[in-house]
Amino acid sequence: MTRLVIFLIVILAIAAGLDWLADRPGNIVVEWQGYVAETSVFRAFILLLMLLAACLVTWSALRSLWSSPATVGRFLNRRREQRGLDALSSGMIAIGAGDRTLALRYAGQARKALPNEPLTHLLRAQAAELTGDRTTSRRIFEAMLASPDTEQLGLRGLFLEARREGEQEAARQFAERALKLNAKLDWPVEALFDLQCRAGDWQGALDTLAIAKRQNLVDKNVANRRRAVLLTAQAQAAEDTSPEKALELALEAHRLAPDLVPAAAIGGRILASQGNTPRAARVLLRTWRLAPHPDLAAAYAYARPGDSPRDRLNRMRHLARLTPHDAEGPIAFAITAIDAREWDEARKTLEPLLEGRLTQRVAALMARIEGEQHGHAGRVREWLARAVNAPRDPAWTADGTVSDRWAPVSPVTGALDAFRWRVPVEETGGAVLTARAEALAALGAGSEPLIAHPDAVKPAAAFPATETVEPVAPPPAPAAAPAAPITVEAVPVPPQAAAEPKPSAAPRADPPVEATPIAARIASPAGVAAEADLGERIRLAAQRAIAAGDRDKTAATTPPTKPAAPKPAAKPAEPMRSAPARKVEMPQPVARKAPEPKIYVPPRAPDDPGPDLVEERDLEIGPLRPSGAKA
Repeated sequence: MTRLVIFLIVILAIAAGLDWLADRPGNIVVEWQGYVAETSVFRAFILLLMLLAACLVTWSALRSLWSSPATVGRFLNRRREQRGLDALSSGMIAIGAGDRTLALRYAGQARKALPNEPLTHLLRAQAAELTGDRTTSRRIFEAMLASPDTEQLGLRGLFLEARREGEQEAARQFAERALKLNAKLDWPVEALFDLQCRAGDWQGALDTLAIAKRQNLVDKNVANRRRAVLLTAQAQAAEDTSPEKALELALEAHRLAPDLVPAAAIGGRILASQGNTPRAARVLLRTWRLAPHPDLAAAYAYARPGDSPRDRLNRMRHLARLTPHDAEGPIAFAITAIDAREWDEARKTLEPLLEGRLTQRVAALMARIEGEQHGHAGRVREWLARAVNAPRDPAWTADGTVSDRWAPVSPVTGALDAFRWRVPVEETGGAVLTARAEALAALGAGSEPLIAHPDAVKPAAAFPATETVEPVAPPPAPAAAPAAPITVEAVPVPPQAAAEPKPSAAPRADPPVEATPIAARIASPAGVAAEADLGERIRLAAQRAIAAGDRDKTAATTPPTKPAAPKPAAKPAEPMRSAPARKVEMPQPVARKAPEPKIYVPPRAPDDPGPDLVEERDLEIGPLRPSGAKA
């Protein structure tokens, strides 16, 4: 509109000027070399305008003729660029569709039309990857590093090639170079963080996470969770060698993620070993309310050195009340009641779990109660048989892998914080049942107990999450002395050798049922949680227990093999007691030895704990009493 107005104004001005000249006539006389030219002013003005127009036309023609080669070149370049862009577009579509033939064809056309275009290099590299020519693609990506415009693209391509070929060190170097080149890029931060976690470089992963958090590449809550897991991994590695450093790392991780069980368990154990019982209780209780776990219950039970089993029972009663709708509290209380030999309380606590929430661990605990309280081998076998088909208990699982202890990364994918405390997925089939039976052989037929007696465990100076109890050689039994009852201690319980009593001596009492291999291996909460394959060990234990009972009956009726000792008079067995002077035979080892389970051994109080100086108001785990005092 503006141009039209200006054009009309110019036309009106010209018309007004011509009208002005027409109203003022005059003559122009030009005399040159004897020639005289005379014309009017109006005509002379028109001739001047025509001359100017002719000059302009002539100048335009000459300029067009002079620049015609460049014009032709620009035209050809535009056509070539258009063909190159079309080839790039079609080539990217072919790459996405997986058409190798079209991808190679369009890559060649793009290389001819646009040889220096970065997208052309990318299309050629991807076409080479699609055809399996990794040497060409790697060479193209390396050529991109020479230009600042394509250096980032080349680094990413080389990183993907190195990771595809399994060259972790090369991939890490490319990611570090890309991160130094541009810290705002997302892919080098995530890639470097993942590689550092896989390699166990926790400090490097923390530095990379700080860069990601500073550049707003990761959410704040996600960053805090990742940092807590990395700090817990460092604390777990330093718990035995540097407790002070491990305590600092675990407490920081506990502040960032209060529901992270390993961090709270490590912090609680170290604080308890240092005598800081109130703070250990606060740390453990805070996480217990969010995520009940057997490791927390074990650390809380032994948070104060020198306590008697009854004192621990009072403390665990308070812990179980905090989570009434979770099974971990009643199970932990039942285990402590069994250690304190409070059978009725243990039964009463487990009764609500026997119907709708019966698991392998609950069934094993009931078998232990029957064996240790009444010595009823039949009921022990019955509960073990019920445990065969009972649902599995929660365990640390990650990507289908079950572990007896927490780990910061998945052993399958290497992902950080992959382990979760949940019930593993049940598998069915004959092979699975066979594997469960073979794994159960170590539970029912071995000589070493799965969980040691709480009064014979090691002190709380440094108690790791899991520990394997190695069997030791049994001491030789005296020939003439009567056999003492076998108790469940921290060392493996050897099989009791048959000892013939003297004729004048009274027949010795039957050994308690806890001396049997099956009852000695019934687990406490921490041990069962550590034994991830408890359900896979129950069927064969029941079978071996039945076989052991048959052998016991045979041994009770068979005369002793030593000719020097006289035979004792046959005496009827009392109810709920074993036959006198029987020989407990261990089953013969099978050809394929089952792996020894890794167990958790709770801390043992020192022999002389000394006076307790902690005030009752500072302790959240129940009233303070001297060690061994009655509740």
